[in-house]
This record gives sequence, structure tokens and C-alpha cells, in this order.
Amino acid sequence: MTPGLPTAMERPHFIGIGGAGMSGIAKILAQRGARVAGSDARDSETAAALRAHGATVHIGHAPGHVADDATCVVVSSAIRADNPELARAAELGVPVVHRSDALAALMDGLRPIAVAGTHGKTTTTSMLAVSLSALGLDPSYAIGGDLDAPGSNAHHGEGDIFVAEADESDRSFHKYAPQVAIVLNSELDHHANYASMEEIHDSFETFVGKIVPGGTLVVSADQEGAVELTRRVRDLSSVNVVTYGETETADVRVLKITPRGLAGEVTVLIGGKLLTFTVSVPGRHYALNAVAALAAGVALGIPAHNLASALGKYTGVKRRLQLKGEAAGVQVIDSYAHHPTEMTADLEAIRGAAGDSRILVVFQPHLFSRTQELGKEMGQALALADASVVLDIYPAREDPLPGVTSEIIVTAARAANADVNAEHDKSAVPDVIAGMAKPGDLVLTMGAGDVTDLGPAILARLAN
Repeated sequence: MTPGLPTAMERPHFIGIGGAGMSGIAKILAQRGARVAGSDARDSETAAALRAHGATVHIGHAPGHVADDATCVVVSSAIRADNPELARAAELGVPVVHRSDALAALMDGLRPIAVAGTHGKTTTTSMLAVSLSALGLDPSYAIGGDLDAPGSNAHHGEGDIFVAEADESDRSFHKYAPQVAIVLNSELDHHANYASMEEIHDSFETFVGKIVPGGTLVVSADQEGAVELTRRVRDLSSVNVVTYGETETADVRVLKITPRGLAGEVTVLIGGKLLTFTVSVPGRHYALNAVAALAAGVALGIPAHNLASALGKYTGVKRRLQLKGEAAGVQVIDSYAHHPTEMTADLEAIRGAAGDSRILVVFQPHLFSRTQELGKEMGQALALADASVVLDIYPAREDPLPGVTSEIIVTAARAANADVNAEHDKSAVPDVIAGMAKPGDLVLTMGAGDVTDLGPAILARLAN
């Protein structure tokens, strides 16, 4: 099934085309026949992958990059108002489209599954994309991370299902009208856009209200914020609510999660029947993500036993406890965790799989606003490691805040009796880790910024 290409999307220009969310939309449009162009601050493997699909990718931002016949300019919330290509779009009278509107247009006419939650969106979306593909359903999908090779975060399929990661950070997930929505959890985050937990609750409630009549909400029965959401939307007669989790009253009840090294096995009661299947990544949070994916697929009419078997085909996504390699008897693993809940979950998963191995963490805080609000909790999470190195804050789209530095995290970690040190020179980290690590240790590079680049450098230094 190939939906038509919206006229406004025939010749789109993406500002920040190399970003995780933007590149996926650009790829699908290119696969549907659009003449895609865009720009990014730096060249990358993702940019190269887009060029292989026929897209024109400029490096750097300049007014001339926007073609005179562009039908729209696509932006994300990370694009600043003074971007020169935005000014050029205004001169040309070219409509500016938020990436969420572009993604919503791609889903039109299909059966969308939108995956939302403060944590676990990328993993759960990936699980669905891989398992549905394994069943021969050829779904379209847009994910916030690569499955394997650069540019594998999106695909235009011939099937009628579209699986999309639904981002709550800027409320853009309000743009979607899914047939099935997943809410994995709901916690306070994205402090530049949400002032309170009440605002978070309201935002997720609005998202649920966008589910098409007769559609289904798959929601955690275990996590406090998700339980509150369920309480608020139970009376929506147009939406079927399916809860999942370890809580006894869950509609899809998780009876047992058994660690199997860097994998796991989960047993659920679904539709009155017991079902046991393998999850090829460690940690109970990943097992619960797989159960959410299972419940969503069943809501679309896919037999539970078929989908459970296909979920075993999922072997992880880049940056989600991804093994980068081993050198001198030391394994280096990359983690995207940047919120205290994610950090705790990944460290507990690795601790459960590592046995007696020491766990060393290189943590890079992400965003000044998040560090200001959650820095203490980040430090407490690092107490789960045997030793940690904390880098300076990765600013992403934010300007510095007075008095907000990674020292907030270091102080909190030491108060929790953690072995932690600050390192302001990122280039010194491979030497620092080489001086700390012993054969049998596990090293986690952790954070949502460019800390991921340190994995290969650490491995090279260990090898020497």
C-alpha cells in the first residue's frame, strides 16, 4: 500500500536533516518519490545514507541552500528562530512545517501505532518495526535511533501499518491520530516545556484523546504516571484501554521475567493463555517494553503467539545497551540513558547481567535544564556503578544556566558514597578509563549527547 505524496511534501527542505527524527521523515519521503533536500551542521553517516536515497544534503546552514521551488521547509523544535534558512523561506513565501506535521501527513491513510512515554519509546518502536517486518507485514516506521546501519531509523513499507515514535518533549505528539497508542510511562522531564507533573498529565491525556474512535490505548499498569493517565481516560467510550505489567489487575499480566545473561525470557498471561518468549536484550524494563509491543500488535489483530515469536528477532537498537566491542578483556557498552530513571534501569540491567564484573561509567549530562532539575537524582543513580567519570553538560539546543554544571551530579553522587570524578576534557577520557579498567570490567558510555563517540576511542586506547 503506497499512500499518495502530499503536494506540500513534493520538494521539502529539512533544516537539521541529519537529526534522528528529521532524517527518518526525509528518508520515507525520498522513498515515496519526493525530491528531498536539506542541511545539517556537520556531515555524518546519516547524511551519506540520505544521499544514497537521492536526497541533496548541504553541510552548514545558508540561505542559498533553500531552493526557489521548495514546497515546504521542515523544522524541529531544536531549530532556532534566527536560522538563515528560515529567513530565506520567509522571503520565498515557502510554508514552514514542523516535523510532527510532516510525520502526521506520512501516516495518513494507514493504521498508525504511536509509541509514547518518557522512557523506552525508541526501543519499543524498534521492537514493533522488527517483529512486524519479520512477520512479512512490511510496516512503515520512523524511529528515534538506528536499528543497525546509519539511516536504518525509518522505512517506507508496502503494508498498511505505520509505527512511529511519538515525542512528548514539545507536545508534538498531539498531532497524531493513531489507531493504537502506547504509553509506557509518564514522568516529569523536558523542564523547558513542562512546569509541573500536572502539565505532563494533561499533555498525555490530550495525546490519548487523539486516538481514532474505536482505537486502543496500551498503557502500563505499574508506573505511577501511567496509572494516573489510565484513571483519567477510563471513561473515554471511544477508546479501548488495555493495561499491561506485573500488577495483578493488568489486562496483559507479566508473570515472570527471567534473566538469561545479556537477554531475558518473559512469561505473560494474555487473552487467558500463557505465553513465554525471549527478549534478546537485558533488563526487566526492556522485557516490559516487549510486552507493550505485544499488546499493541494484538490490538491490531495480529495473533499473540506469532508476534511473540517475532519479537525474539529484535536484537537491540544503537545506543540502547549496545555492545561496542572488547579490548584487553574489557567490554565497552553504549547507553543513551540521560534521565535518572533510565540510568537506574540500564545500570540495574547491566548489574544483573555482569555478575561479579566491575561497572565503570562515563556519563555526560544532557541539557542544563534537566541537570538543574534532576542532577541530584542522576548522581544517586551513578552510585549503582563501581566508579564513574562525569563530563561537562552537553547543551544540545540550550544556552547555559547560571550555576548549573555537572558538579551538581558529582556532589550528589559523592553524597551517596559513589566513587565519582569530574572530567572537563573529553579527549582525556580514554586515558582515564585505561588507567581505571581491569580485565573483566564493563565500561558504559552513557548519555544522549556525543559521549557515544568515546566508545571506539576507549577501545583503541585499551587495545594499545
